[in-house]
Amino acid sequence: MKKTNLHLCGLDEAGRGALAGPLVAAAVILPCSRNTIFRRANITLRDSKLLNRAQRQKIYSVLKKLQAEIFVEIISTRSINNHGIGWANREIFRRLIKKITSDYFIVDGNLKLGRISGKTHAVKSVIHADATIPEVICAGIVAKVERDKIMSDLHKKFPRFGWVKNAGYGTSFHIVAIQQYSMTRFHRGIFVTTALKNSAGRRGEEVHPAD
Repeated sequence: MKKTNLHLCGLDEAGRGALAGPLVAAAVILPCSRNTIFRRANITLRDSKLLNRAQRQKIYSVLKKLQAEIFVEIISTRSINNHGIGWANREIFRRLIKKITSDYFIVDGNLKLGRISGKTHAVKSVIHADATIPEVICAGIVAKVERDKIMSDLHKKFPRFGWVKNAGYGTSFHIVAIQQYSMTRFHRGIFVTTALKNSAGRRGEEVHPAD
């Protein structure tokens, strides 16, 4: 007998391009329409990058009140440094999918996740899903809120890097702080090295402009 109420699980991550901190991914199965979320939060559901911190937090709270199924996975900075961000980006979604029961899984982006026992056929990567598919949009919001909490806690231990504001991304303030104080164990070595080289290159271009 064909199912009439198929469950869709949306997945997205936060922190892929940061210089510091873990990679955080979330998966969400919604019990309602995006219009219901809008009515409860009074905020249009859209890409987490287009929402401010307070808006993301409010939507997250509404999702909990509506009893959405929410799952979160974290891959540490140490694992990213040991295995690379490409591995981490695939692995974090694979871990989530393996532990969730759903009819379909949509992952933001164009990742090739390979075989996942019993679920390969149900997984699809969709570019810009974080702006178009409600479950994926919500997953991105959850991942961002959870990662911001982690970075705010780390900021208390390492306030000189401004993680409470930049969440570990490569802002000019963050890069200057790394140059002054060096890296912590929560920095991603390859990312930082590249950012410092690019920063030095930009300074060089300013001092010695092209003819």
